[in-house]
Amino acid sequence: MSVSEEVLLADYRGLTDVALRRSLEVERGLYMAEGAKVIARAVAAGHKPRSVLCSPRWVDSVASVLPAGTPVLVRSQEELEAITGFNVHRGALAAMHRPTLPSLGDLIASARRVVVLEDIVDHTNVGAIFRSAAGIGADAIVVSPACADPLYRRSVKVSMGAVVQVPWTRAESWPGALDELRSLGFVVAGLALEPGAVPLDQFAAAHREDRVALLMGTEGDGLTRAALDHVDETVVIPMHGGVDSLNVAAASAVAMWELRTSA
Repeated sequence: MSVSEEVLLADYRGLTDVALRRSLEVERGLYMAEGAKVIARAVAAGHKPRSVLCSPRWVDSVASVLPAGTPVLVRSQEELEAITGFNVHRGALAAMHRPTLPSLGDLIASARRVVVLEDIVDHTNVGAIFRSAAGIGADAIVVSPACADPLYRRSVKVSMGAVVQVPWTRAESWPGALDELRSLGFVVAGLALEPGAVPLDQFAAAHREDRVALLMGTEGDGLTRAALDHVDETVVIPMHGGVDSLNVAAASAVAMWELRTSA
């Protein structure tokens, strides 16, 4: 094994340790794309791979989508698991260079529907929200400073690569970003079980032609009081059967669908 391969393989070691990966990936400016389809989407979005690690059966399908000169490290399925710490059942991983995130103003310059995530900590939920945004048609996503990393391996995988498809950025100030959205012409709607909250269908009917930012809160406690103090309206999804709310990923999909714009 050459020294260069040793250096490249270090990017893939211990992928199951979230805290370690967050530190190393941010420090090295990398994120992980898993599976040939996700890698292809990342490359198509203009993201540059540092290297690819894959089993022999996936070499041809992965290599066909890579820029010329991308190092491809081929290892057996057993070796992949030993290196990464988990079963790489999709057979391929790519260490991708992280793109530079746009400013909030640049991100939403032409957007009509924006989803804003406050402090959502579950990477699966973040990935699912991005996938819904891509499928239903939200224009952009803004994540709060404490929100889980959309480019963490689990988020990328669950989103099926939508995190490289849907434009997004991380807010530099919070809840100041909400005021910036309002100053740029958005109606900021916080989904919350608050007294006086407007039913989602009524809100959608009243704001069909407006630019709308949908604010979603963390899994346990929902939106913080600080965030709620910076919204234009609170909105609720009417529920039945003694259920008071949906999982944040499901709620975001319902809200995006209700507020969808024509293509």
